Amino acid sequence: MEHTADDHFDVVAVAASAGGITGLVTVLGDLGDGLPVPVLVVQHLDPRHRTVIAEVLGRRTPLRVKLAEEHEQAVAGTVYIAPPNRHLLVAPGGRLALTDTELVHFVRPSADLLFESVAGAYGPRAIACVLTGTGRDGAMGVDAVKQRGGTVIVQDPATAEFKGMPEAAVGTGKVDFVLPLEEIAAVIRGLVETKRQ
Repeated sequence: MEHTADDHFDVVAVAASAGGITGLVTVLGDLGDGLPVPVLVVQHLDPRHRTVIAEVLGRRTPLRVKLAEEHEQAVAGTVYIAPPNRHLLVAPGGRLALTDTELVHFVRPSADLLFESVAGAYGPRAIACVLTGTGRDGAMGVDAVKQRGGTVIVQDPATAEFKGMPEAAVGTGKVDFVLPLEEIAAVIRGLVETKRQ
Protein backbone atom coordinates (compact mmCIF):
# COMPACT_ATOMS: atom_id res chain seq x y z
CA MET A 1 0.00 0.00 0.00
CA GLU A 2 1.35 3.41 -0.92
CA HIS A 3 1.65 6.00 1.81
CA THR A 4 0.57 9.56 1.17
CA ALA A 5 1.20 12.73 3.15
CA ASP A 6 -2.24 12.29 4.70
CA ASP A 7 -1.69 8.64 5.60
CA HIS A 8 -1.08 9.34 9.28
CA PHE A 9 -2.67 11.18 12.17
CA ASP A 10 -1.47 14.54 13.46
CA VAL A 11 -3.88 15.37 16.30
CA VAL A 12 -6.26 13.83 18.83
CA ALA A 13 -9.21 15.90 20.11
CA VAL A 14 -11.11 14.65 23.17
CA ALA A 15 -14.39 15.92 24.61
CA ALA A 16 -16.01 15.15 27.94
CA SER A 17 -18.51 16.65 30.34
CA ALA A 18 -20.15 15.15 33.42
CA GLY A 19 -17.98 12.31 34.73
CA GLY A 20 -15.23 13.40 32.38
CA ILE A 21 -12.37 13.77 34.84
CA THR A 22 -12.48 10.04 35.55
CA GLY A 23 -12.69 9.29 31.83
CA LEU A 24 -9.81 11.62 30.99
CA VAL A 25 -7.64 10.16 33.77
CA THR A 26 -8.18 6.69 32.30
CA VAL A 27 -7.55 7.62 28.66
CA LEU A 28 -4.64 10.02 29.19
CA GLY A 29 -3.06 7.81 31.82
CA ASP A 30 -3.06 4.84 29.46
CA LEU A 31 -1.65 6.71 26.44
CA GLY A 32 1.86 6.42 27.86
CA ASP A 33 4.71 8.79 27.09
CA GLY A 34 6.18 9.82 23.76
CA LEU A 35 2.84 10.23 21.99
CA PRO A 36 3.69 11.47 18.48
CA VAL A 37 0.75 13.92 18.31
CA PRO A 38 -0.75 16.67 20.51
CA VAL A 39 -3.99 16.05 22.39
CA LEU A 40 -6.61 18.84 22.58
CA VAL A 41 -9.22 18.51 25.33
CA VAL A 42 -12.58 20.13 25.98
CA GLN A 43 -13.92 19.30 29.45
CA HIS A 44 -16.96 21.28 30.54
CA LEU A 45 -15.89 23.10 33.72
CA ASP A 46 -17.63 25.49 36.09
CA PRO A 47 -16.16 28.91 35.18
CA ARG A 48 -16.90 30.24 38.68
CA HIS A 49 -14.13 28.18 40.23
CA ARG A 50 -10.38 28.23 39.72
CA THR A 51 -9.55 25.14 37.71
CA VAL A 52 -6.99 22.58 38.79
CA ILE A 53 -7.77 20.12 35.99
CA ALA A 54 -4.31 20.42 34.40
CA GLU A 55 -2.63 19.61 37.72
CA VAL A 56 -5.00 16.73 38.46
CA LEU A 57 -4.56 15.12 35.04
CA GLY A 58 -0.84 15.89 34.95
CA ARG A 59 -0.29 13.73 38.02
CA ARG A 60 -1.93 10.76 36.29
CA THR A 61 -0.25 10.69 32.90
CA PRO A 62 3.36 10.84 31.73
CA LEU A 63 2.30 13.32 29.05
CA ARG A 64 2.73 17.05 29.69
CA VAL A 65 -0.64 18.61 30.58
CA LYS A 66 -1.40 22.34 30.51
CA LEU A 67 -4.17 24.85 29.96
CA ALA A 68 -4.14 25.99 26.34
CA GLU A 69 -2.91 29.52 25.63
CA GLU A 70 -3.79 31.94 22.84
CA HIS A 71 -1.57 31.58 19.72
CA GLU A 72 0.32 28.66 21.29
CA GLN A 73 1.82 26.08 18.93
CA ALA A 74 0.51 22.57 19.69
CA VAL A 75 3.36 20.07 19.96
CA ALA A 76 3.43 16.28 20.13
CA GLY A 77 3.26 14.62 23.51
CA THR A 78 1.42 17.52 25.17
CA VAL A 79 -2.20 17.69 26.33
CA TYR A 80 -3.85 21.11 25.89
CA ILE A 81 -7.00 21.74 27.91
CA ALA A 82 -9.52 24.44 27.05
CA PRO A 83 -9.58 26.96 29.93
CA PRO A 84 -12.93 27.47 31.68
CA ASN A 85 -15.37 29.61 29.70
CA ARG A 86 -13.17 29.74 26.54
CA HIS A 87 -13.68 27.87 23.28
CA LEU A 88 -10.54 26.08 22.08
CA LEU A 89 -9.87 26.11 18.34
CA VAL A 90 -6.91 25.05 16.21
CA ALA A 91 -5.73 26.45 12.88
CA PRO A 92 -3.85 24.60 10.13
CA GLY A 93 -0.31 24.00 11.32
CA GLY A 94 -1.38 23.51 14.93
CA ARG A 95 -1.70 27.10 16.17
CA LEU A 96 -4.21 27.29 19.04
CA ALA A 97 -6.83 29.99 19.48
CA LEU A 98 -9.13 30.79 22.41
CA THR A 99 -12.40 32.66 22.02
CA ASP A 100 -15.25 33.71 24.25
CA THR A 101 -17.88 33.79 21.52
CA GLU A 102 -21.42 32.69 22.36
CA LEU A 103 -22.24 29.43 24.09
CA VAL A 104 -22.87 26.39 21.89
CA HIS A 105 -25.49 23.97 23.26
CA PHE A 106 -25.37 26.06 26.45
CA VAL A 107 -21.67 25.38 26.99
CA ARG A 108 -18.31 27.07 26.56
CA PRO A 109 -15.89 25.48 25.77
CA SER A 110 -17.70 23.54 23.07
CA ALA A 111 -16.68 20.13 21.76
CA ASP A 112 -18.47 20.90 18.50
CA LEU A 113 -16.34 23.99 17.84
CA LEU A 114 -13.12 22.15 18.71
CA PHE A 115 -13.99 19.18 16.50
CA GLU A 116 -15.07 21.43 13.62
CA SER A 117 -11.79 23.38 13.79
CA VAL A 118 -9.79 20.13 13.99
CA ALA A 119 -11.68 18.81 10.94
CA GLY A 120 -10.88 21.99 9.01
CA ALA A 121 -7.23 22.11 10.05
CA TYR A 122 -6.33 18.41 9.81
CA GLY A 123 -8.97 16.68 7.66
CA PRO A 124 -8.20 12.94 7.43
CA ARG A 125 -5.27 13.34 9.85
CA ALA A 126 -7.61 14.02 12.82
CA ILE A 127 -8.94 11.71 15.53
CA ALA A 128 -11.94 12.90 17.55
CA CYS A 129 -12.97 11.12 20.75
CA VAL A 130 -16.17 11.62 22.76
CA LEU A 131 -16.30 10.48 26.38
CA THR A 132 -18.96 10.59 29.11
CA GLY A 133 -21.20 13.63 29.44
CA THR A 134 -24.71 15.01 29.41
CA GLY A 135 -26.27 16.79 26.43
CA ARG A 136 -25.41 16.63 22.73
CA ASP A 137 -22.15 18.61 22.54
CA GLY A 138 -19.77 16.90 20.14
CA ALA A 139 -22.30 15.31 17.79
CA MET A 140 -22.16 18.05 15.13
CA GLY A 141 -18.38 18.06 15.43
CA VAL A 142 -18.22 14.29 14.94
CA ASP A 143 -20.12 14.76 11.69
CA ALA A 144 -17.64 17.45 10.59
CA VAL A 145 -14.64 15.23 11.35
CA LYS A 146 -16.11 12.35 9.33
CA GLN A 147 -16.98 14.62 6.40
CA ARG A 148 -13.30 15.59 6.19
CA GLY A 149 -12.14 11.97 6.35
CA GLY A 150 -11.08 11.86 10.02
CA THR A 151 -11.57 9.06 12.52
CA VAL A 152 -14.10 9.09 15.38
CA ILE A 153 -13.92 7.12 18.62
CA VAL A 154 -16.74 7.17 21.16
CA GLN A 155 -16.92 5.71 24.65
CA ASP A 156 -19.50 2.93 24.70
CA PRO A 157 -22.53 4.58 26.31
CA ALA A 158 -23.00 1.42 28.40
CA THR A 159 -19.67 2.16 30.14
CA ALA A 160 -20.20 5.93 30.43
CA GLU A 161 -21.10 7.53 33.75
CA PHE A 162 -23.35 9.91 31.76
CA LYS A 163 -24.62 8.63 28.41
CA GLY A 164 -25.91 11.80 26.69
CA MET A 165 -22.82 12.88 24.76
CA PRO A 166 -21.72 9.36 23.71
CA GLU A 167 -25.26 8.42 22.65
CA ALA A 168 -25.63 11.63 20.61
CA ALA A 169 -22.30 10.95 18.89
CA VAL A 170 -23.18 7.31 18.13
CA GLY A 171 -26.57 8.51 16.88
CA THR A 172 -24.89 10.43 14.05
CA GLY A 173 -23.98 7.14 12.38
CA LYS A 174 -20.51 8.61 11.75
CA VAL A 175 -18.50 6.73 14.39
CA ASP A 176 -15.60 4.38 13.60
CA PHE A 177 -15.11 2.84 17.05
CA VAL A 178 -17.47 2.45 20.02
CA LEU A 179 -15.30 1.18 22.86
CA PRO A 180 -15.30 0.59 26.60
CA LEU A 181 -13.38 3.38 28.34
CA GLU A 182 -10.45 1.08 29.18
CA GLU A 183 -9.82 0.22 25.49
CA ILE A 184 -9.80 3.74 24.03
CA ALA A 185 -6.17 4.67 24.77
CA ALA A 186 -4.81 1.50 23.16
CA VAL A 187 -6.78 2.15 19.97
CA ILE A 188 -5.63 5.79 19.82
CA ARG A 189 -2.03 4.75 20.42
CA GLY A 190 -2.31 2.05 17.75
CA LEU A 191 -3.74 4.48 15.21
CA VAL A 192 -1.19 7.26 15.70
CA GLU A 193 1.74 4.85 15.72
CA THR A 194 0.73 2.29 13.07
CA LYS A 195 0.27 4.85 10.33
CA ARG A 196 3.77 6.25 10.94
CA GLN A 197 5.52 3.00 10.01
